[in-house]
Amino acid sequence: MQRFAGEIMSRLWEHVERGVLLLPADTAPPRDLPPLVKISRGKRRGQRWERTELPRQAFNGRMEFGPRALGARSILGDARNPEMQAKMNIKIKFREGFRPFAPSVLRERVGDWFELDGDSPYMLLVAPVKQGRQIPMTAEQRGLWGIEMLNVPRSDIPAATHVDYSARVQTVTRDVNPAYYDLIAAFEALTGCPVIVNTSFNVRGEPIVCTPEDAYTCFMRTHIDVLVLGSYVLTKEAMKARPEDLKWQEQFQLD
Repeated sequence: MQRFAGEIMSRLWEHVERGVLLLPADTAPPRDLPPLVKISRGKRRGQRWERTELPRQAFNGRMEFGPRALGARSILGDARNPEMQAKMNIKIKFREGFRPFAPSVLRERVGDWFELDGDSPYMLLVAPVKQGRQIPMTAEQRGLWGIEMLNVPRSDIPAATHVDYSARVQTVTRDVNPAYYDLIAAFEALTGCPVIVNTSFNVRGEPIVCTPEDAYTCFMRTHIDVLVLGSYVLTKEAMKARPEDLKWQEQFQLD
């Protein structure tokens, strides 16, 4: 594992730093890598997401600059799954289950899902979910309180819908982030939904990941089953737990 964190990680970083997000289909991965599944098309990423239950982590190209993770250092999940919000909060972020998440949507489809007719590339604009996508609450549900009310699905994308039927939207275009766009497009082709959950690649109390080493460490310390590092996919079942991952929460003060 030390070698993985050293020489092999540096070789992965060479690909990622150059912005090589999807290698040609005939390109072999570096030799002596730990078990990796090479992907050459966004479609194959999307195929791994069909009927997904746990989130995925994405580490693509250079790091974003700004207040939001926009697909280069992101934890991604199925917005249709009514349990996804709680899973991402409790098992990934290690924080309260009620905290909200934001959706990423293909730019040309934003008007079909949200009351928004424009660009929101930096995930800074809040808009209501389209009324036709909303799920009205029953009289009994309106009488609930606290977490019980929060857990009531409010739309076709409950994992990214706030209690007031709004969402903080990120629109994604292919000219800005082709790999991320192709991933969402592949997910839509498989599911009919051009929206996914996107949150920053870190856990509660820690800064966002920067290097491949950071990404791998965060991956190993959370309940995430797949990590995308540039053009490579690591599956949790193929990785061995490290001793330093057992008491990692003592390193950072929780917020």
